[in-house]
Amino acid sequence: MRGQFITLEGIDGAGKSTHLHWLADRFRERGRAVVATREPGGTPVGEALREVLLSSAHSIHPETEALVVFAARREHLARVIVPALEAGKVVLCDRFTDATFAYQGGGRGVSEARLEVLERWVQGELEPDLTLFFDVPVELARSRLGQGRAPDRFELEHTDFFERVRAAYRARAARHGARFRVIDGSMSLDAIREELEEIIASY
Repeated sequence: MRGQFITLEGIDGAGKSTHLHWLADRFRERGRAVVATREPGGTPVGEALREVLLSSAHSIHPETEALVVFAARREHLARVIVPALEAGKVVLCDRFTDATFAYQGGGRGVSEARLEVLERWVQGELEPDLTLFFDVPVELARSRLGQGRAPDRFELEHTDFFERVRAAYRARAARHGARFRVIDGSMSLDAIREELEEIIASY
């Protein structure tokens, strides 16, 4: 039986990464085999491409950026995500294609039509069974960043960039409401996890 594909989305500082490993533990407690992974990344090739994308040492054309993201995704799907789903596992992924429409589309201005072509080519009909979108005001998200490490190329962007990304995420959530669950990321940790427990109860 095919496994379940759950993605976590949100702007930088939304808190999604904090909840990914907690969710993995919750599924394991229920006896499920879990693969926790991230994008861009998840494979040796993907992690190498992630370093290129996040490095602040150079600039990248927006369309090049989108192509690199989808190249990493193709490898991720072939090596990790699809095999895990075919083995009946729960795949928890920190970001997936919704992030590309938000960051490269909303943030950078790459056309949705071009991203949709790449989406169909790279992943075919595959899409997440559930997408958890942690929505937070941009100022709150930015206040959580940069603690203990140098900011990456995306984190160095200005507030208006993240406002566009957040708006694109919200538009995606409205358009694909059947699989999206919007979570107020500004709530307390306990309140968020109580909501997550309710959401994943049927998965």
